[in-house]
Amino acid sequence: MPIEYANKPFSDKESLECLESYVSKWFTRTYAEFTPPQRYSFKLISQGENVLITAPTGSGKTLSGFMSILSELFKLGEKGELEDKVYCIYISPLKALNNDVKKNLLTPLVEIRQIAEEEGIKLPEIRVGVRTGDVPQNEKQKQLKEPPHILITTPESLAVLLNAPKFSEHLKSLKWVVVDEIHELASNKRGVHLSLSLERLRELVGREFCRIGLGATLHPLKEAAKFLVGYGGKEIRSCKIVDVSWYKPLDLKVLSPVEDIVHASAEELNEALYELLDELISTHTTTLVFTNTRSGTERVVFHLKDKWGEKYTDETLGAHHGSLSRDTRLEVEDRLKKGMLKAVVCSTSLELGIDIGYIDLVVQIGSPKSITRAVQRIGRSGHKFKDTARGRIIVLDRDDLVECAVMLQCARERKLDEIQIPENCLDILAQHVVGMALTQKWKVKDALRVIRRSYCYHHLKEDLFISLLHYLAGHYAELEDQRVYGKIWFDEREGVFGRRGKYTRLIYYLNLGAIPDEVKIDVYKLPNRIYIGGIEEGFLERLKHGDIFVLGGKLYKFRYARGMRCYVEDVPKGAVPTIPAWFSEMLPLSFDLAEEIRAFRSEMREKIRRSESKEKIVSWLEKSFPIDHAAANSIYEYFIEQEIYTGKIPGLNEILVEETYDLERRRFLVFHSLFGRRTNDALSRAVAVILSDQIGHNVGVIVSDNGFALLVPEKRRISLDKLIKELTQCDLEELLKNSIRRTELMKRRFRHCSARSFLVLRNYKGYKISVSKQQLSSQSLLKVVEEIDPNFPVIQETYREILEDILDIKRAKEVIKKIKNGDIMVESISTEFPSPFAHNLIVLGEADIVLMEDRRKRLIQLHEAIMKKIKKKYAEPAAPPYLTAPPTKRED
Repeated sequence: MPIEYANKPFSDKESLECLESYVSKWFTRTYAEFTPPQRYSFKLISQGENVLITAPTGSGKTLSGFMSILSELFKLGEKGELEDKVYCIYISPLKALNNDVKKNLLTPLVEIRQIAEEEGIKLPEIRVGVRTGDVPQNEKQKQLKEPPHILITTPESLAVLLNAPKFSEHLKSLKWVVVDEIHELASNKRGVHLSLSLERLRELVGREFCRIGLGATLHPLKEAAKFLVGYGGKEIRSCKIVDVSWYKPLDLKVLSPVEDIVHASAEELNEALYELLDELISTHTTTLVFTNTRSGTERVVFHLKDKWGEKYTDETLGAHHGSLSRDTRLEVEDRLKKGMLKAVVCSTSLELGIDIGYIDLVVQIGSPKSITRAVQRIGRSGHKFKDTARGRIIVLDRDDLVECAVMLQCARERKLDEIQIPENCLDILAQHVVGMALTQKWKVKDALRVIRRSYCYHHLKEDLFISLLHYLAGHYAELEDQRVYGKIWFDEREGVFGRRGKYTRLIYYLNLGAIPDEVKIDVYKLPNRIYIGGIEEGFLERLKHGDIFVLGGKLYKFRYARGMRCYVEDVPKGAVPTIPAWFSEMLPLSFDLAEEIRAFRSEMREKIRRSESKEKIVSWLEKSFPIDHAAANSIYEYFIEQEIYTGKIPGLNEILVEETYDLERRRFLVFHSLFGRRTNDALSRAVAVILSDQIGHNVGVIVSDNGFALLVPEKRRISLDKLIKELTQCDLEELLKNSIRRTELMKRRFRHCSARSFLVLRNYKGYKISVSKQQLSSQSLLKVVEEIDPNFPVIQETYREILEDILDIKRAKEVIKKIKNGDIMVESISTEFPSPFAHNLIVLGEADIVLMEDRRKRLIQLHEAIMKKIKKKYAEPAAPPYLTAPPTKRED
């Protein structure tokens, strides 16, 4: 098999023998012992093997990848064979990580030369250089004359270098490519971009080079390895997988801030949350607190400072998220590394492996929605070798409680979510085709051979590639009328394409990359107009003069806006803030974790229906999951209430459809379909279209991870059997395409794909084109290209991105197929009020629920309404039966 696991580590002697004497001497002087990944990697990389290393943060992964490379470079230097060429390229998704790696390499490079000198060996300097968009032009010129032997870069900068006529000559002696944080790249278009760059690099070098992948949380590993190495022809290239990802001990716990998570008011819950957070931070040296949104980060920092002003100040507490200025983020990172901060609160921005010093506790507020993300975040603690990674998840409702209990148990059982690698992204391919055309004239079959070596494009169809070439060659007069011109020439009869136009190279350089432009408003503080961060345009539209909001953990008053700039001023202490409502940030529950939760529901149902006592079930929960007694009791109550009220607990292979009414007596059809929000989004859109046609009336849709609800007019008759039958017989892809076409989602994503495909330019002749202009251009072009061909490549890619990357059409199709085959049963019930499992979903759909306080009150009201119904079902209605004994009698 080309992809194999490295099952047996090498001995210390074998690992040291593959290094030059002065290199091995440096290693043994510096480190007391080998870490697990190093026991495998030194030897494997010295043998020229492609290697994928997955190991936790702080396990010496970077040195695992580099030690044999440094030894080989010094060996070349000792023999006088080290030329002014690039021998190794290190690629990571983060510019900050690149700078860290450079610093971490410079120390051994200096110290190894000193040791060699002690032995009478004169070694040349091994140069290390960083090449990203932030590197000044004079430094790039210097690198052209004296290229670094080890080049540190990003996927985007690598694509630029492939088309730099002079610098690309320095890449032809390449021996190694190291891809760090591969788990972050493989699942998105930046990784797709990189996979094509690596194959173009392979073509430039003219031979195979050694590929080394480094990552912390990957599953399945063989898929990640295939992404790293690609195809040598028809067969996947060989790769050795070093899996030592689970050697680090985990100390995990789910915490509820209150004993009674149902009846606690928003005020009580909020108070208890910050008391618990303060206790956790105070009893640890340095705590990293993750929230799931930027607004959550701002809220936590504000409340900690507001409640304990003397303890939590700018000197001890930091905020870190993507909308803060780069200088602010770097300052927080630097102070964290130096141990100056007691705690840092962040969203996703500190998930990846930049060096942030010693963290002894990670706290997550609310569910991180995936096992992999939980392990990745918690793995930021216990940074040193053999340290325990300590993580606490604070939950604020019963759905979160169940979700996180199952999630952390999966982490203890070494289960991770499956990575999804995008395939055949035509917008990314368009960029690379233009890049390839700039270097030479290509035969279509030769270009396809290179492209199909990428794992992401191995199954690309030739006719699809030809249609992309027609677009890029400007074969449509209608597009010229819109001032969209060809970037290449393409002779279909000869099957050849190449460069066209003197501005094509400039267009390629200035519009390259997979990350779309997002609309962000820069915020400046008066009177000196100091830049302090950014807010979303949609949030700015809702601000009125004098409104107060939080940014970077501080309060500001809105004064006025000019274009894409917002001007604010400081406010006196005691002012009440409006927290920014950051958009599109809520993380979706992974499909794999959703399946585990459904299996847990089945297990709980069986225990309840076997009439096991409350004490026995609660005891089992405490022993089997990382939760305390109060949490176990809350889970038991949640399930017993659902069972008593409905007689139905939807499990692993059931979907429960509940017809019900909320407290305002609005009629809902609730689908208890616990598949995660992406799959439910696809299913709900299809069901809504079918039901709307059936009843002759549009229906409202509310989607969550645990299911979806349709708001249905009171008088309309619904046939569930007919609805399910039509769902199992529909062409899901076509149905979804038709429902998406006129939405804002389609317009926005078409702009993203158009920009990546060079249909809409983000930068022309050095002038940045505003996002608003891009949006207007793309909306006009959407109509034009639809008339040219409904399957125009950029339209195809837009639909692919929406259906596969935003929604999860693949899983939705699996669910529908299982319903059709009878592997998933659909059952129905009618209830006077929504059942416990539906409460969070119903409250989501209440337009007047804006604040957390209102939401908590409504949840308590719903709970009280069903508890009254439960009491009426029993002979002794004084108390809910689960507080005394399991139910023995039920009235039909």
